Amino acid sequence: MKKTTLHGLALACIFALSTAAGSGQKVSLKEQALVKIGELETLMDQARAKELCVAREETVVWFSKEFIKFADWDEAHKEANEYLFGVYHQPFKSRKKELAEQLPDFERQKVIELLDKGIATLNSVIRGEIVRCPVKRVDWENIDVAEDVLLSNGKPIFLYDYFSKSVGRPLTDKQVYNDHLGAIFHGGENLYPVDHDRAINSFLLKEDGSWDEELLKEITGISDTNVGFLLFWNGGIPEWVLEKEPEADKGRSLFTGYDIDNPLVREVWGKIARKSGELTRGKKVTQLGYILSNEPHWYAAKEHWTQRYKEMNSISSYTKANFKVWLKENYNGDIGKLNALWKTGFQSFDEISYPFPLPRSLRGSPLWYDFCRFNMDRVTDWFTYIQNELRKGNPEADTSIKLQPNLFSENYRSHGIDVEALTELTSMIGDDAKTKWIRNLNAKQPEPWEAHYAYFWEELSMTYDFLESVAPNKIHFNSENHFLSASWVRELDMPEEYVRNVYWLATIQGMDANLAWWWARDPDGSPENRMEGELNFFDPALAGSYAASANQQPHVVNEVTQVMYDLNSVSEEIMAIRRQRRPVRLFYSETSAINKHRHMSEQFELYEQLFFEGFPLGYMTEKMLSKQDHSQWDTVVVYKTPFVTDSEFAALQQYLDGGGTVIVDALSLGKNQYGQPRAEKLSAGKGRLVMLPKSATVEQIQQKVLALSPGTKLPVVVSEDNGSTHKGCTWRVVKNPNGEGYLVNILNLGKHTAELQLKDLNGKPVDAGDVLTGKSMGSAFSLEPNGVLLLDVAAQ
Repeated sequence: MKKTTLHGLALACIFALSTAAGSGQKVSLKEQALVKIGELETLMDQARAKELCVAREETVVWFSKEFIKFADWDEAHKEANEYLFGVYHQPFKSRKKELAEQLPDFERQKVIELLDKGIATLNSVIRGEIVRCPVKRVDWENIDVAEDVLLSNGKPIFLYDYFSKSVGRPLTDKQVYNDHLGAIFHGGENLYPVDHDRAINSFLLKEDGSWDEELLKEITGISDTNVGFLLFWNGGIPEWVLEKEPEADKGRSLFTGYDIDNPLVREVWGKIARKSGELTRGKKVTQLGYILSNEPHWYAAKEHWTQRYKEMNSISSYTKANFKVWLKENYNGDIGKLNALWKTGFQSFDEISYPFPLPRSLRGSPLWYDFCRFNMDRVTDWFTYIQNELRKGNPEADTSIKLQPNLFSENYRSHGIDVEALTELTSMIGDDAKTKWIRNLNAKQPEPWEAHYAYFWEELSMTYDFLESVAPNKIHFNSENHFLSASWVRELDMPEEYVRNVYWLATIQGMDANLAWWWARDPDGSPENRMEGELNFFDPALAGSYAASANQQPHVVNEVTQVMYDLNSVSEEIMAIRRQRRPVRLFYSETSAINKHRHMSEQFELYEQLFFEGFPLGYMTEKMLSKQDHSQWDTVVVYKTPFVTDSEFAALQQYLDGGGTVIVDALSLGKNQYGQPRAEKLSAGKGRLVMLPKSATVEQIQQKVLALSPGTKLPVVVSEDNGSTHKGCTWRVVKNPNGEGYLVNILNLGKHTAELQLKDLNGKPVDAGDVLTGKSMGSAFSLEPNGVLLLDVAAQ
């Protein structure tokens, strides 16, 4: 519906409302919303006359008009929505008819609330009560990719959009690609229902070595006006490959439908990677790089849920042979050494056998360690090969891999993903982090985070700090963020304050560009074509992705754009906060992570204890110790890490010999990767070695870390009282890059309102102002759960 038509409707509704009020008739929500649109548009004209920025209100009006239209479609198609509510998630199935009935007016009511807030805010701006930073719009057609930042008109910019966006709509459709919804051009968005999609996929190459010219057009025909990316979609393998190599789909994973060890598969994909690079070299659609894989993992454990989806149900003769070669190399050809550890009696490496999939009961055994480590090495080899072949066709190709952060933050390690190695390999950081503000829909009891926090941030923050520690100078592309919904996380009335907080947190911790999951509305209000008809997908989670998603919540999608506007309006300040030195580094060992049952849960104990102390945390590994500048941190902390290889142990000793500071608890470094006792002990060398007693609590370790790390002494200190003993506000302090004084960023992740006080190092109160509103805050104020503050603190 055109603006002039809606404006006319708004005027008509004003007359209708006055008439209805006089006669006692009920006024519809749609009529109320249209009147409020007219009121906000009138205010916008007044603001423009005062030369005030109204870009934020333009977005409010755009989403309001869209969702009025969407609500009309939902009103007319209740049966379709009833089916969508009932297709996957049990909590919605039992209420599907009720929810379909309520949805249209729910959307209209949220539009009214959105407009009320917009009207109130703009009135405050016009009266001078709020002074906002002007919106810095993204120049989608002219993005520069620098070393660690994206630039628009020479200034840092954070890009936003939606993943798998209204499939079937042309990239030139301004109702789908615009400043409100984002305008990153996607290459590879028709995912899941079929293998032949707009992506770099297995079916591009024919058996005779020629190319499927029609499928190639799906790559070459993508508009080259906007910044974009291309995706390697690995879901299937052509029949002609299977006829030649019947094992080609053995050892497949959920989203990689073939054996990565198969020689013919490697040959086919090598040709496809080279050809794709040649055809797309220099195009804007590759500015955000080539995503080499969608959520790769190869879980080898028998009891893992991925077994239901044919992931690693068996492995090919090629994988078995490669494992034997790997074992022979790693045991230096000594089968006796392997037999002693595995408790077997093989006569040679060729005779080696083992149960597969691996029973979980093997966890912590030498066999478990060896296969998990081999699985990681072979996956890293696969991606190294694909990236090398791609760069034969396009030497300048930027790359990332959509790594699931829970593969790092959770305890399981049979998945084959060496997060550090793959992040080092590619030229961009890639991920699809998720958070959640409610417990899983299928949870049978409260989740641990609920006791203290407004939302679950552990996976996001731990993994982002690790990724940014591995690759501090790379662009970070979250190509499928699950902040708004995930397979078992969704709620119709999502708090918009949570949306603002989590996008801000992710950006502070490194995110340069993000695609939210997902935008599935066509401009007429109908669900995009995959969500129509019977939903029967290989991945059943897709069928349930529409119901209770952001596509039904105007306040949520508006807030996504509003927080990105605000982040981009202060992008230089955000980059100053992000580029801070990380004075404390937590030692991470993949060796302990593979062997232990709860390694990452235990690591979070100390991470959480330090996360709320005002400085950015970092991680440290053997590779980082050997490659990175030691002046970038003060202290390395080793916590509950009993299993380390000899080379990991040697790297720590070398760091001490060079003058470094290491704090080690009594539970760490005592065993090698196979659980054998280590006789050697760390010595201080030229550095400082602090060996903690067995009795040391996590609070005592925190105090020791703070005492020995000069970088934790900050010029402005934030103290918090939230009525509990558990801190909830994470904060950062940095010199203001645009003037004197300091910037203080505070995010309340806690479930309680926090009473905050700001003081300098001498304990004197400091005067703070809110950068986003221009309001004076003084030195003491409250911050509600999910609250966000960026403060300008005057120099003393």
